Parts: sequence; structure tokens; C-alpha cells
Amino acid sequence: MELTAEQKQSVAAWIEDGAKLSEIQQRLSQEFDVHLTYMDARFLIDDMKLAIKEAPEPPAPVEEPAAEAAEMPVDAASPGSGAVSVKVDTITRPGSLVSGTVTFSDGKDSAWYLDQTGRLGMVPGEAGYRPPEPDIAEFQAMLEQELAKLGI
Repeated sequence: MELTAEQKQSVAAWIEDGAKLSEIQQRLSQEFDVHLTYMDARFLIDDMKLAIKEAPEPPAPVEEPAAEAAEMPVDAASPGSGAVSVKVDTITRPGSLVSGTVTFSDGKDSAWYLDQTGRLGMVPGEAGYRPPEPDIAEFQAMLEQELAKLGI
């Protein structure tokens, strides 16, 4: 997809203001009616020779007792606290570029994956589950950070 000069200037300004890839993807859709997959948005930013600003490193997590750490990841929080936890699989799901799991603020888990065309998909842990709306944007931002760490 080719953007107009005005649209490119807007994208560059959003990045300069600290917008994450998921925010840029959402704003392109809302403001310009340009709908891109997550991977298409990444390619667009790369083609424009722009770089998303990295978030500062979070403080080191506090060690938990071994029994609790096995049950709950360190970066997950209690249900309803607004925290979302994202993990990337060490063995990718068949037919996916990358996959993993997400725990939403209500404590429910879903599997996620990016397919060969760059579309993000989710498989909820329980039938009919829909995550809280604020968690979706937080999930996309955290996923972007995790994928950046892996160079994806």
C-alpha cells in the first residue's frame, strides 16, 4: 500500500511523539481508513526508514519463591489489575511465523499467533471469551516489545 505524502508525514509525527506500532496501525485505520496487518505496518515503517522509539527498560523483577513462580509468571498480576502478560513460544505453532500465550488482566489465557501473511490471531482458552477492551491495546504493545527483542 502506498501512502500519500500527508499520510507519511502523519506517521512520522506519530513515531516522533512516541507512538508504538499498534497505535500507528490503529490511527491509520481511524484517521485515514487505511487498514494494514501488523506485519504490513512494520514493513511500512521499515520502508519509510523510521524506527519506533524503544520503551525504557523496566526495573528488574522481584524474585518470587520457586513454587509461586512456577504457577504465575513474574510479570503477570492479579485479575482485574490492568496488567497483561505476553509470552513467546519456543516452538512455534504449525503454520505460524511466531506464536505464544497472553494472560489478560482478568486472569484468563489465550494463545496468539502471527500467520504467514502477518495477521494476528487468537485462540481463547475458553469458548466465547473476549478480553477486556483496554487489554487488547496493551497486549499489542507488549507483543510488539517482545517481537522487537527477538528481532522480528
